[in-house]
Amino acid sequence: MPSFAVSIATLSLFQALLVALPRARAPFAWMPRSPWWALVPAASIVLVVFGIEAAPDSADVLTWLALVAVPPLAAGALGWLVHGSRPWWALLVVPLFALAWAAGQDSLAGETAATLLSGFSCIALGWLLVSVVPARWLIWGIYVMAAIDAVLIGAELLQGPSAILSAADPAGLPRLQILEFGSARMGFGDAFVAATAGCLLALPAGGPKREVGLRLSARRQLWGAGLVAVLGLAFDLLFFALDTLPATVPVAVALAIVARYGSVGVADQGDRVNRHKTRDGQGDALP
Repeated sequence: MPSFAVSIATLSLFQALLVALPRARAPFAWMPRSPWWALVPAASIVLVVFGIEAAPDSADVLTWLALVAVPPLAAGALGWLVHGSRPWWALLVVPLFALAWAAGQDSLAGETAATLLSGFSCIALGWLLVSVVPARWLIWGIYVMAAIDAVLIGAELLQGPSAILSAADPAGLPRLQILEFGSARMGFGDAFVAATAGCLLALPAGGPKREVGLRLSARRQLWGAGLVAVLGLAFDLLFFALDTLPATVPVAVALAIVARYGSVGVADQGDRVNRHKTRDGQGDALP
């Protein structure tokens, strides 16, 4: 097994990869949009932490929920939502799940396969959230999630429930509710926030078919991924003094830097594209 330093650095770089992987595409138009959905990132961490604290058996429910939901979500991401994706890539979920199950999560190969599945599923969840929340609201939702994560860890309220959730075992099947690599561990929410930030940065300014917007979103996304990598690795140095760190914080800081100093702001598909009926009754989309 790799050392802790190598293990946690690998997971931090995987977070950066999740920022870089989502492809530019229009949000799912069939989903109703509301700024209230921006509460999902923060609410998820609060509900999980205090839910497990109040009812430890709920960790088993979350573990089985992840086992059922992660593979199809990962298939959707691999087939349609990542750069260069092809529909047949969705089938890669089968060998990944088989490897995670056969090798077990006591082996590096099994941990890697399970971590990839969980990470890819977060891209699908990120696109679902980006589709229902105006970008500016979701950005603030990520900031609030990172702040709550830091407060809960500082108050030592997260560590206990996190340990219970990590130890939950779905009858010997892959543990997809956490991300493990070597001697380091990262919460599902840490991957989710990175993938959601990547989906936000991938939103093309001016609409999904504007070539300039696509180039700008790709540049913005790569810059964001690079910042997450640098900030995450620098943040990992605090493990010399601390046992647990909020891995959501480097992602939130990177997103804030890109949103403030990027060549273009984070696109908001709901704000940049106005849909209305023209005189002849046909739908029209104008920047």
